[in-house]
Amino acid sequence: MKITPLVSHLRDHCPSFNQHIRAGLDLDALQNLPVLDSPQAVVTPINDKASPNAAQNSSRQPLREHFGVVLVLDLPEGQQAQAMDQLHALRAEVWRALVGYRPEGFYEPIQYDAGEWLLLSKVRGLYRLRFFLESQLGRNLSTQPAETWLELELDALPSFNGVTVRVDAIDPADPNLQRPGPDGRLAMTFSAEVKP
Repeated sequence: MKITPLVSHLRDHCPSFNQHIRAGLDLDALQNLPVLDSPQAVVTPINDKASPNAAQNSSRQPLREHFGVVLVLDLPEGQQAQAMDQLHALRAEVWRALVGYRPEGFYEPIQYDAGEWLLLSKVRGLYRLRFFLESQLGRNLSTQPAETWLELELDALPSFNGVTVRVDAIDPADPNLQRPGPDGRLAMTFSAEVKP
């Protein structure tokens, strides 16, 4: 999953953050972000998990990718209750922007998973909203780009242009050969061409 489209989408649909939405990974860096006049949000990839292959002769694995939106809340002295109320409103705003949104056509719509405090100190709170989206590892059509090694190998094969079938019938069999069995003489030949 690409993080940049999610950041742009949140900036466009979450006005309470006043464009203070970015991508990041480092928890220490989140704790040390400068204090701003509005809350901040940081989008972070968390993990992905694939289910077992669902196909017998190809690769088709359901894939679930988790990401988080960390809300960075400054907690002014004596205003912790107001900050908690603000968390409730910000969470609803992020849900409105993301739940049901499809960042790319091959993904299922985003779903909400859970929320949790990462840090709660006297001056700053970090609350992570966890989301996930599902897709498939392995293509559905041969015209799509290869996503697995098997698909890459199959794409490298020459195209199928036709077939020639030569039939050696069992009967009548040559009495000088083991009976019953083909006698080594072609009884029929036919060809077919395939035009894509």
